[in-house]
Amino acid sequence: MKIGEKALFTKELEVALEEKAVDLVVHSLKDLPTVLPPGMVIAAVCKRDSPEDAVVLHPKHAGKTLSLLPEGSVVGTSSLRRVAQLRRAFPHLRFDDVRGNLNTRLRKLDDGATYDALVLAAAGLERMGWKDRIAQRLTEEESLYAVGQGALAVECRADDASTIAMLAQLHHTTTLLRCVAERAFLKQLVSDWWRRHPLCLRH
Repeated sequence: MKIGEKALFTKELEVALEEKAVDLVVHSLKDLPTVLPPGMVIAAVCKRDSPEDAVVLHPKHAGKTLSLLPEGSVVGTSSLRRVAQLRRAFPHLRFDDVRGNLNTRLRKLDDGATYDALVLAAAGLERMGWKDRIAQRLTEEESLYAVGQGALAVECRADDASTIAMLAQLHHTTTLLRCVAERAFLKQLVSDWWRRHPLCLRH
């Protein structure tokens, strides 16, 4: 995925909003781009759950952590952010892409021979009732969490005043302020990157 490119499922939800097939959509805030499409607004940011990255191990590695996995063990993650950080923290491990929802990813881990561990958002595991699968919570030094990770955002049309007023009651002030700061920081980083790599705009 290119820098600044939206996930396709997020785009599809926003198309439904634009066409008034739905009045609001709920996202993991980390999945929303820092610049929303014209006519869309984040109307609520709910109280943040754990923003940490979590490790889920194959049953054969029960009781271990990433540092204790054998040389060459394969860790599944679809996040370039995680791979970049974890390669530095755990150079003895290999990293491979894994796709699908949580159920699919956990099934690929447990039933297959490809992955020795997965790295996932702790909040997602906890919301699904799978907190007991978390073998390790990564520190910020090992893997700094994604912007907005752990928070839910509700998006609606900017001209839908009644829905905006209703959703405003769901705002969690501390989460809102922290996530606004994180998103502003990310937006500036992306802007600086494009200024320093203008030739990439041709591709």
